[in-house]
Amino acid sequence: MRHTKPDEQAVTVRMPSVWLWLIGVGSTLLGFGAGFAVAPFVDWLIDLVGSAPGPLRLAARLPTHWAVPILSVLGAGLGAWMAAAARRESPVVTVAEDHVAIHRDGSGLHILRERIHAVFTDGRDLVALDPSETELARVQATDLPTGHLHDAFARFDYPWRGTTDPREAEFTTWVDGTPDLDEAAHALLRARKRALTDKQAGAAEDALDELRTLGVAVRDRKGAQQYRPRRSGPHDTADPNHH
Repeated sequence: MRHTKPDEQAVTVRMPSVWLWLIGVGSTLLGFGAGFAVAPFVDWLIDLVGSAPGPLRLAARLPTHWAVPILSVLGAGLGAWMAAAARRESPVVTVAEDHVAIHRDGSGLHILRERIHAVFTDGRDLVALDPSETELARVQATDLPTGHLHDAFARFDYPWRGTTDPREAEFTTWVDGTPDLDEAAHALLRARKRALTDKQAGAAEDALDELRTLGVAVRDRKGAQQYRPRRSGPHDTADPNHH
């Protein structure tokens, strides 16, 4: 294994702060503009449908010199809330010589470097595979610059595989009952689909963990689940150290 140089500290990749500022500033500007537009908008809405929501009617009664600062402050508050939610839900990836750590929305994952056979982005996701090509991690990383991720992994000579799953062609859209999966895998995919529909993130993640134990990789594309069974071969066993 390569030895770390003294200046090679762990590298952390997170959502760029400028995006958070853009959310806050953009929301404030929308509030500022709404201060001027709310009264004519409510008049137009009443002429069109005969009524308008109570909060809009209340805002429309304010003089413009009061509506502008009040709605600007409300917009700033909404922007701050949205920025905080975006930061909380966006993953933070730390790459070090001997491990990778991923933290997101209060949960964390620690993966030893020796377990990582490949790492790449796949659409919106950051993915790490073990030598049996079982997924060690698949986390939505839309907010993380791909170039920064590449540089962080390249700095420590991780096996970066680019921006496409090396086995892209082997993914299939799930259809319940197809013979290439056993009933246990189908049951887990059904459970995960129900959990996603009901917005039960914890249950969906539990089903995904069990599918990974079976060697089935799963990703979401256009509202459907796609899967890739483990390739048969000498490594065709579940990783007992799977997190």
